[in-house]
Amino acid sequence: MDHYDSQQTNDYMQPEEDWDRDLLLDPAWEKQQRKTFTAWCNSHLRKAGTQIENIEEDFRDGLKLMLLLEVISGERLAKPERGKMRVHKISNVNKALDFIASKGVKLVSIGAEEIVDGNVKMTLGMIWTIILRFAIQDISVEETSAKEGLLLWCQRKTAPYKNVNIQNFHISWKDGLGFCALIHRHRPELIDYGKLRKDDPLTNLNTAFDVAEKYLDIPKMLDAEDIVGTARPDEKAIMTYVSSFYHAFSGAQKAETAANRICKVLAVNQENEQLMEDYEKLASDLLEWIRRTIPWLENRAPENTMHAMQQKLEDFRDYRRLHKPPKVQEKCQLEINFNTLQTKLRLSNRPAFMPSEGRMVSDINNAWGCLEQAEKGYEEWLLNEIRRLERLDHLAEKFRQKASIHEAWTDGKEAMLRQKDYETATLSEIKALLKKHEAFESDLAAHQDRVEQIAAIAQELNELDYYDSPSVNARCQKICDQWDNLGALTQKRREALERTEKLLETIDQLYLEYAKRAAPFNNWMEGAMEDLQDTFIVHTIEEIQGLTTAHEQFKATLPDADKERLAILGIHNEVSKIVQTYHVNMAGTNPYTTISPQEINNKWDHVRQLVPRRDQALTEEHARQQHNERLRKQFAAQANVIGPWIQTKMEEIGRISIEMHGTLEDQLSHLRQYEKSIVNYKPKIDQLEGDHQLIQEALIFDNKHTNYTMEHIRVGWEQLLTTIARTINEVENQILTRDAKGISQEQMNEFRASFNHFDRDHSGTLGPEEFKACLISLGYDIGNDPQGEAEFARIMSIVDPNRLGVVTFQAFIDFMSRETADTDTADQVMASFKILAGDKNYITVDELRRELPPDQAEYCIARMAPYTGPDAVPGALDYMSFSTALYGESDL
Repeated sequence: MDHYDSQQTNDYMQPEEDWDRDLLLDPAWEKQQRKTFTAWCNSHLRKAGTQIENIEEDFRDGLKLMLLLEVISGERLAKPERGKMRVHKISNVNKALDFIASKGVKLVSIGAEEIVDGNVKMTLGMIWTIILRFAIQDISVEETSAKEGLLLWCQRKTAPYKNVNIQNFHISWKDGLGFCALIHRHRPELIDYGKLRKDDPLTNLNTAFDVAEKYLDIPKMLDAEDIVGTARPDEKAIMTYVSSFYHAFSGAQKAETAANRICKVLAVNQENEQLMEDYEKLASDLLEWIRRTIPWLENRAPENTMHAMQQKLEDFRDYRRLHKPPKVQEKCQLEINFNTLQTKLRLSNRPAFMPSEGRMVSDINNAWGCLEQAEKGYEEWLLNEIRRLERLDHLAEKFRQKASIHEAWTDGKEAMLRQKDYETATLSEIKALLKKHEAFESDLAAHQDRVEQIAAIAQELNELDYYDSPSVNARCQKICDQWDNLGALTQKRREALERTEKLLETIDQLYLEYAKRAAPFNNWMEGAMEDLQDTFIVHTIEEIQGLTTAHEQFKATLPDADKERLAILGIHNEVSKIVQTYHVNMAGTNPYTTISPQEINNKWDHVRQLVPRRDQALTEEHARQQHNERLRKQFAAQANVIGPWIQTKMEEIGRISIEMHGTLEDQLSHLRQYEKSIVNYKPKIDQLEGDHQLIQEALIFDNKHTNYTMEHIRVGWEQLLTTIARTINEVENQILTRDAKGISQEQMNEFRASFNHFDRDHSGTLGPEEFKACLISLGYDIGNDPQGEAEFARIMSIVDPNRLGVVTFQAFIDFMSRETADTDTADQVMASFKILAGDKNYITVDELRRELPPDQAEYCIARMAPYTGPDAVPGALDYMSFSTALYGESDL
């Protein structure tokens, strides 16, 4: 048993012997002890919201006794029995006595039955034992403890005061000056010590007791009359009262220091908590906005009309122009707040902030990437859908035109083919009917291509999901059915005519020649009218020029066509002349064709009228394409300047962030100048957005004059704003770290030079192997053996707590500043050790905590434990082990 254990046993044995010897307690002392111990117990019990009135009665059931021990020890006792029987009370008191014994106190002649029976002497003896253990034992002054330590503390505090001579805990306190001196020493504003007189003990004692109760929260444990009226006041009562003064004054300074420190920590923690709450809210809001926006962008429900799709395109432009830019700023601010918070937490030696699941910066970046992907896909879909609808409208109009022309041509053809005029016709009439039928077949074959075109257009409309496909299909089916019927009727009539052909040999060659030449010419005119009235859609000036060239070529064929028209009309005139000459009974009609000269002339006039209309339409479209080309060139001229400018600024910012020209403040100033110049460039981006909107409104879908699209410029601009803001934030965090850790500019430059040397790809981060090489270059002994790998793993857990596999420059300087601070602390502690150890060449844990500042003492205790040798003094550390604990074995 060491010296401390022996002293402890003596301290507890002494009161036990006193109680055995003083079974017949002085009534005056009993009164003083009863009052003092009751007040002392109530000073603790009131913390639990209760108190006692009669010390031997109120502790009989053991409940308040157990509660008292829990309050003064801060520990939980076994669950008490709630019954009212004697056995329950004895059980509770035994639990309290067992707890006192567990603290190293031997209770002699004090049993649970005596306490339950209300034995005053035993109850007071038990309370005195509790007071000794929990209020007096831990008092330590200059290697003296308990009663001697408390007496030495009183002597030191009252030494400067006249008429005060503290030699014991009974008569030295009768005049009251000792109590007044203790109060005046610590709180001089509460007592005017100069006005006190030694011959007026009642006033002195009442003054001290009243002031202690009112201002120091020390309950009044004795009456002045009890002390003055007793030859020798009770030592235990006085010691208990004085210990309350000791704890009140010795704890006040510690409490104030701790309170200030806690307030500061709380303020920092509250600020960090606010930053965390702000981050979580901003992240949640941004993610919620993205969550709501992506389904809208992923909605591919097509519209049936061009107007509806153009409205969707206008809504998308409003989103790009009005809704998205504030969210881009919020995303940038979110990253800045996150980096600032992590820096503050590192400076406060707090764990890195881990946002709640799904709200990491990487989660937001991933969600943002999904948003932009959906945005890109939505814009492409819109433009493709507009092209599709434009194509559909064009095809639908073309279908209607061709169908109308074909339906007009087929009108009456079935009735004609069903005629049985050949049954009563002459041979010449039959031959005429046969020739007419041949001409009709020729005409029918000429219309085959148009029918196929109508079917092909209907099929394309179906494939493009035209909204009015049912009506188109119905009309197309009707035309095809009619066409098949015409073919069948034509074949049937031919067979009938051929059966009678042998009987009918006369034929009018002129009518036949007219019919044969009029039909193709008529078909040519109908095709020309179709082409001249055909709507067109072009996207480039080359396409309109091609249409113009084809039109000019068509106009060049008109003179030859006019000659053919005159020739056909000449045949008709010749027929008329023959009829008139030979009196042919032809009734003035051509039996081989229904195409009259008047119809040919009317269609020819119509063709001539359509030519200038086509000229005007092509001229207007040519002007529109020229305007579109100017818009393309105007956009390209700006985009080809802005795109390289953004790339140049990105490269310049990257160079500034890794170069070491000037101080961090110089770099920050330079970066802010760059930020200002970038912000001032925003009007040019807005102007380009305006030009881009004009291009989209003009439905221009390509631009051969530039490789930059508006999407490229937007993404580059957003990346540029984010990069300059993030870079400024990184430099600000480096300044915070430098100032907080006391890093000089030369050290910062050295750290930056080492970091940049191993940052081969200029990414602003180091991989694990690059970081290890950097540490080795700075003098760290990190080998490839297990010990070196373990040390490197420890360092990586500090600089990369989130296990991202890279080390940023901020984490690098945080680590280097921490290592420098640890070395400085070790040097300070080593100097303190030499003074404290002296000739004995070792220092104990108690000496460390008593003599060193708290941070140095805890630093030593944390590092010294693994290095204490088997032969060392228990609870102590010798010089060699202490040096090893602080600097490591390599420094021994």
